[in-house]
Amino acid sequence: MIFPTAWADAIRPAWQRLRALATPILLSAYARLRHPTRRGIALTLAAGPLALLLYAIVLIPFTPSIRDIRNATSEHPAQILSADGKKLAELRLANRQWVRLADISPHVIDALLATEDHRFYEHHGLDFFRTGAALVRTLGGDRQGGSTLTQQLARNLYPDDIGRAATLTRKLKEAITALKIEAVHDKDDILETYLNTVPFLYNAFGIEMAARTYFDTSAKRLDLVQSATLVGMLKGNSYYNPVLNPERSLQRRNTVLAQMVRREKLKPARYEILKKVPLNLDFERQFEKSGAAPHMTQILRKWLIAWADRNDYNLYNDGLVIRTTLDSRLQAFANQAVARQGLTLQAIADGAWPRSAWQAKHPTVQAFIRETAEYRAARAAGATHEQAIRKLAANPAFLLNLRQQKTLIESGFLALDPNTGAVRAWVGGRDFEKDAFDHVQQARRQPGSTFKPFVYGEAFRQGIPPDSTLVDRAVEIPVGRHEIWRPSDGKPPSEQPMTLRDGLAQSKNTITAQLMQQVGPAKVIRLARALGVRQSPLEAVPSLALGTSPVSLKEMVAAYAAIAGGGRYRAPYLITRIEDRNGRMLEEFAPAAPERALDETTDYALLDALRGVIDRGTGIAIRNRFGIRADVAGKTGTTQDNADGWFILMHPQLVAGAWVGFNDPRITLRSDYWGQGAHSALPIVGEVFSSALRTRLIDERQRFTAPDDRSLWQRLVIQVSQWAEKLAPTWFGPPPPPPRKTSPPKPSTSEPTEEADPLQEVIDRIIAEDTQEASAKSVPPAPPPTTPEPPGAQD
Repeated sequence: MIFPTAWADAIRPAWQRLRALATPILLSAYARLRHPTRRGIALTLAAGPLALLLYAIVLIPFTPSIRDIRNATSEHPAQILSADGKKLAELRLANRQWVRLADISPHVIDALLATEDHRFYEHHGLDFFRTGAALVRTLGGDRQGGSTLTQQLARNLYPDDIGRAATLTRKLKEAITALKIEAVHDKDDILETYLNTVPFLYNAFGIEMAARTYFDTSAKRLDLVQSATLVGMLKGNSYYNPVLNPERSLQRRNTVLAQMVRREKLKPARYEILKKVPLNLDFERQFEKSGAAPHMTQILRKWLIAWADRNDYNLYNDGLVIRTTLDSRLQAFANQAVARQGLTLQAIADGAWPRSAWQAKHPTVQAFIRETAEYRAARAAGATHEQAIRKLAANPAFLLNLRQQKTLIESGFLALDPNTGAVRAWVGGRDFEKDAFDHVQQARRQPGSTFKPFVYGEAFRQGIPPDSTLVDRAVEIPVGRHEIWRPSDGKPPSEQPMTLRDGLAQSKNTITAQLMQQVGPAKVIRLARALGVRQSPLEAVPSLALGTSPVSLKEMVAAYAAIAGGGRYRAPYLITRIEDRNGRMLEEFAPAAPERALDETTDYALLDALRGVIDRGTGIAIRNRFGIRADVAGKTGTTQDNADGWFILMHPQLVAGAWVGFNDPRITLRSDYWGQGAHSALPIVGEVFSSALRTRLIDERQRFTAPDDRSLWQRLVIQVSQWAEKLAPTWFGPPPPPPRKTSPPKPSTSEPTEEADPLQEVIDRIIAEDTQEASAKSVPPAPPPTTPEPPGAQD
């Protein structure tokens, strides 16, 4: 770069002064390098370790703190409890069962120390002899690891803080963390933590889960050969895995046994026998215990992680106690009902979709094949569409697996307290291990006729009475682009007038469609939003009246809970409080404030119309089959082609709903009977309600209360009158006693009679009563009787 002349003139003097000062220093340093002194050599050799030490000091704040190390080496998972104090789940970071060192086979400890760190009880976290030997071998071309068990533990516990790259920074962080661990814990604690945190593949963490996974035994019962096999995996879980690579695993196991001979933990003669023993695996994957409400727990886990981060807690090690609104008894009833009905409907689904019907030539099956990873892989390999379909169709195992996935019956169940919004039971699916997808909050399905109450509720809100009539006739509604929507009920209309109350009870599509035209889709959507359908998009079209816009089960049950709760929406909530492991409250959660969605009179009219669904309509099985006589109201729902079955039931103390169907709506039960919500979803809700009433979790005598129809002025006058009556004795004193009736005095023959003075009579009576009372007090009490009481007269 060429500077202007003025800049060059200004810089030149400064540059000359700097060169004059630096030249002697550089010449002196050059002379010392050509003729080094002992002192200079010593300082040069010390500069490298000193720089390394200074760099290590700089890295200390970037390694785990002492507090983190104390928490990480002791497991205190969060406990999720029900409202009645029962444990629903434990939130663990990994699928492991922590065992004490005394409950681990001694063979495991001997094999581990002989192979990985035979000077474990002698060093303080760093083994310089082992590190130096590993360095020499690595420079010689045989790469060796020089980490102690404590360093390996540091790497296992803090992979993100320490890093994974083979760099000097990572090794220094690992060494610093190992020294911290040794400063905080004794050797046995370190060994116990190491054996409980090492991974063994297949979602097995720790020696206990490894023993169950590979040998179907416990850590305490592992024999010498089994112990050597598991310890051998620590060098490479995949490379030396006995399931994936049995030959390598066998060689590695024998190497571990040889190391035990070298460290005098095994006699050579026995080694010669044991090295010929086969692996003898008994492999079975171990799944984490899902608890009573696994789908709810997973949704709760995401929220709790964010809460713990905001409040500086460790969800997996701080021993937090999360108290929820769930009732363990009601949750058990719900789990049983979903499982029982699921088995019944699965048998029907298997009959509707037998192997003979699951052929590649079927258009639906072909569509499913095109969506699989196997089909995409075949096309990526160069196969044409026809070749890929033909290849997969010829694979019976592929077709069987696809059929089992697609024809698996699923369901969801949710129960709420309509007075608070508290969640009482949550079943997100039939089997969490097979399908972790939550069908309560995550799934969006068409609600069918369960959406109709929003249409009728808006009509009642606009002043249309429940007993007004519409003619049950064929309906044709233009929907744009020269299209006509013709809703029907599966049978010809009666051409007779029908009240709105009966139209809702019988779930008449023709009546509901006409009513939707009167009230307007936009206003129906507004009411649905106010009642609780707040996350799912709703399309303002006439067919919305029949539930064509997908929604979640949680939204629908919350909306019905608002109807049961007097027309006030209460947001569902799950947690009441969070405590630490000592019971100290960290945060408490109150129910959300109610939001008015419908006035009480309109809401009660809608609720009363929904009673008809249970008493004489599509939900009459609640009375006939389950014998429920409580004051309940509800609605069934069935979507087109019977793809979805719904039922929601309301009681003053509990509102519950169920959905039944397949994950893919293109699959149906192929049954006009079982596909209806009255036969697929209703039995789940009916069974839960029947059990809740039988065990008195809810009161059969409770009834929905009709609103007071008197005007505000009338109610105010009555309240003021009642208030005045209560305060009258305080303000004016007690009312006077009524006058006694006395016989008239007899006339005297000597003197004329005078009219008696009433006040004087009262005074005379009081004086007489006082005199009698005084004389009674002056008389001594009579002595007790001397005659003995008959036997048995005493208390």
